[in-house]
Parts: sequence; structure tokens; C-alpha cells
Amino acid sequence: MTLAPTHLGQSVPLPTSPQEAVLDYVPNPRPNQTYLIRFTQPEFTSLCPVTSQPDFAHLVIDYVPGETIVESKSLKLFLGSFRNHNAFHEDCTVGIGERLFREMRPRWLRIGGYWYPRGGMPIDVFWQSGTPPEGLWLPDQGVPGYRGRG
Repeated sequence: MTLAPTHLGQSVPLPTSPQEAVLDYVPNPRPNQTYLIRFTQPEFTSLCPVTSQPDFAHLVIDYVPGETIVESKSLKLFLGSFRNHNAFHEDCTVGIGERLFREMRPRWLRIGGYWYPRGGMPIDVFWQSGTPPEGLWLPDQGVPGYRGRG
């Protein structure tokens, strides 16, 4: 975990793997407030671990910060590092949530991975760190179920 942003304002190449990616965190400007931060990545990609064919997802990450917040450029680079990473949908989605929760230590975090169909079946994967804090306004993630061309 880095508290001084190393990516912001710098030309940084895309990390070659999620393990190589460094996530930067900055102090929460409102640590005494209960509020939600949402990141949406509508064009997330990774590779199938069996066929190495590309998989595509719409990710929604919601969290209630504790002492720190994730710096968005480092998060973008971290998510982009999955482009050449072989993993199942479940591993990608849950692994992203677990890493953010472990490093950032938010009060609460959830991730929704809305994966586009491969083999005719979409797979949606959801993970959260526990019960949302009391009094939190928690909007719907806003991603409709897959309907095909309908």
C-alpha cells in the first residue's frame, strides 16, 4: 500500500500483471462521514484460463472509506493489468474486492462483476466485505441483467 501517489501526474505503463500493479491510497478527506464511493469499469477484460480467449465484464465497485481512499489512476492501471491475466470470472471479481479491502481497509466494500456471455451464459459475480454501515445510502448498481439482443 502506498500513501503517497506514485502514479498521479506521471506517465506510467500498464502493469503486466495484477500482482505487479501498485495501488495508491490517499487520506480520506471526510473520515468522520459515512458516504459511498463508486467506481464503474464498463469495459473490463481478462483472459479465460482454459482457452486464453478474452472475457469482458462491467464492474461496479462500491465502498465506504475508512482512513484512506484509493487513487483512481492507480485503480485504473490495476484493473487494466487484468487484460493479459488468465483467471476465471469468480477469481477476478472476488480477488479485486479482497485486495482493495485488505489494502485500503474501508469500512465496507462490495463489487459486482457483470460478465458478458461466453458459451451462451452470462456469469454475474458479487462479493462484499460484510453488512453495509447503518444509515448508508446504497443505490442499486444499475446494471441490468443480460438480455441478449432483445
